[in-house]
Amino acid sequence: MKATIAWWDLTESEQTIESLREYLRDEGVTPWASVHGLRLKFWVSDPVGNRWGAVMLWEADGPGDQPLPPHKAVDLIGYPPTERVRFDVEATIEGLFAEPSLSGHGPVFEE
Repeated sequence: MKATIAWWDLTESEQTIESLREYLRDEGVTPWASVHGLRLKFWVSDPVGNRWGAVMLWEADGPGDQPLPPHKAVDLIGYPPTERVRFDVEATIEGLFAEPSLSGHGPVFEE
């Protein structure tokens, strides 16, 4: 398994965490549900540091040659991620949980 983390420092962008939430709510999340080999993708924000990003967990080395949903965040923010890193996943575990699905959680879906 591989993990990818992409972070944007929004200081130089006209976008805000709130405006990017609107994008996710309206159109940004759903297309990723059909990406083969993507085990989990979650979007993260850091209001104090004015940062926005995503974490992706891949079954294998990544998406391979398949087309991915448009990376509209790059267009909206106006520049590529400030930092993008890939890691080998050394181990995984799922704990005990009450929610049957991870889909549909977070501030994007609460508004």
